Amino acid sequence: MMGGVNTSTKTIERPDVREDQSTDNDAPKFFHYVKKDKIVDSAISGKMVVALCGETFPVRKQAKPGSPVCPDCERLYRSLRRK
Repeated sequence: MMGGVNTSTKTIERPDVREDQSTDNDAPKFFHYVKKDKIVDSAISGKMVVALCGETFPVRKQAKPGSPVCPDCERLYRSLRRK
């Protein structure tokens, strides 16, 4: 090759350092108090529910023991239980 450029391709392997994309990115920050009959309906149909604090959302996750609870829902729930 006269005056040509010699090129080569090399593959460099390196570990994937991105965060695991399979984690539960849609996990709610807090779980809310919602009427029991509305939870199942929303989980099946995708309809929106209204939490005790007024937030609206479709039910996608079930709270597990120890899950963080919305402070506003917790406060309102406790005030209702006293009456």
